[in-house]
Amino acid sequence: LLKVTIVRVFLTDEGNLLAYADITIDNSFRVRDLEIFCRGRGYLVAMPQVKLKNGKYREIAFAINAKTRKVIEEAVITEYKKVAGTEAK
Repeated sequence: LLKVTIVRVFLTDEGNLLAYADITIDNSFRVRDLEIFCRGRGYLVAMPQVKLKNGKYREIAFAINAKTRKVIEEAVITEYKKVAGTEAK
C-alpha cells in the first residue's frame, strides 16, 4: 500500500471550499490541487479535475480502490486540521 509522505495544505475562503492540498506519495510522486470541502457529515477530499468542453468534470488523478482513497483522505484531512487549527468535525 502506498504511503503519503508529504501533505501541503493551502487555506482558502471560497464558500464550502476550505483549502487546496498537494500530496507526495512514497517520496516520489506528487499530486497537486486536491480540494478540501466541508459537507454536512464532515470533510470531503476531491481529486484534481478538469472541466470538459461539455461542461462536465473529469478527475485527472484518483485512487483506484477504496483503501488507497482512504489513506489519501486521512492524510489530507489530518494535515488540514493541523493547519486550520480545527478539531474533528
